[in-house]
Amino acid sequence: MEKFILNITASSGEFFQGECESLTLPTADGQYGVQAGHSPVLVALEMGIMQFTVNGETRSVLVGDGIAEVTPAYVMLLVDSAERPEDIDKNRAEAARIRAEERLQHKQSMHEYYQSKIALNRAMQRLQATAKYNR
Repeated sequence: MEKFILNITASSGEFFQGECESLTLPTADGQYGVQAGHSPVLVALEMGIMQFTVNGETRSVLVGDGIAEVTPAYVMLLVDSAERPEDIDKNRAEAARIRAEERLQHKQSMHEYYQSKIALNRAMQRLQATAKYNR
């Protein structure tokens, strides 16, 4: 199978760089698949699980919102965050979910409301990732 270079950069720094056989990205419209030779495109990413295959092994990563630049030879992801599901602290994610839900119960400005909704979504995505990928 042909390969392309994948570079995943989060706000905390480079997360992964190397050859990749295939890639599935989380978008607002669902999953977006990429293989070597793909037509050039920019893709808006939403927080969710992305999967990529290296040497026949599929890896999963929870990525935050971002953008992907796809070319025939490489894909560059710039995302808010990137973490392996097995590295997520389930207890910490559950505590964040509870805090976000509590904040949503109180009167807030629109800005605070949207920040609470974002925090709740992130906590829920992290919990779903641990449930699916942690054994």
